[in-house]
Amino acid sequence: MSKDRQPGRRISIRSVRRDPPDVRKLSRALIALAYAQAKAEAEAEAEHKAAEQGRPTANGAAPDPRTRGGSGE
Repeated sequence: MSKDRQPGRRISIRSVRRDPPDVRKLSRALIALAYAQAKAEAEAEAEHKAAEQGRPTANGAAPDPRTRGGSGE
């Protein structure tokens, strides 16, 4: 499993042969995954922009000006 799992959220996959495949169920799972990825990317981008502007990040901590937003640059 991935180290960056969200607490309280588990995804499991079980193989069940269906002919034809359940396209509705597959499409809903794909949309949910794409939404979660887009949300995570948007949050990371917002946090990065806030750090560049010297505003507090989502966790409430102000970025360290010596590290330019905590990236160590």
